[in-house]
Amino acid sequence: VQLQASGGGLVQVGGSLRLSCAASGRTFITYAVGWFRQAPGKEREFAATLNWSGTMTYYADSVKGRFTISRDNAENTAYLQMNSLKPEDTAVYYCAVRRGTAQTMAVTDWPYWGQGTQVTVSS
Repeated sequence: VQLQASGGGLVQVGGSLRLSCAASGRTFITYAVGWFRQAPGKEREFAATLNWSGTMTYYADSVKGRFTISRDNAENTAYLQMNSLKPEDTAVYYCAVRRGTAQTMAVTDWPYWGQGTQVTVSS
């Protein structure tokens, strides 16, 4: 499966962005989807994950209540709606997929990755 992330940009504190992750192939529905992020000088970290049917979501404490992960299996696309953005949300955001459970936050458990999209929150 190939993934293409988009939707990043420059936004002011308190603003919103919606990231998209377009997947190739007809098997997208069989994968759990995750969004991860990597700030300059830091390791890549979990932000949010979603199971194949869209019924189970998991969020990092740092984004809970502000970010919403979703998917449209008919369009082979996943989304990350980000509201109330803070400077510490500045990072490159990556989407990833895996077979099996979405309840795993370890980067190494996700085998397929998109290329990343930059999100910059200015104060």
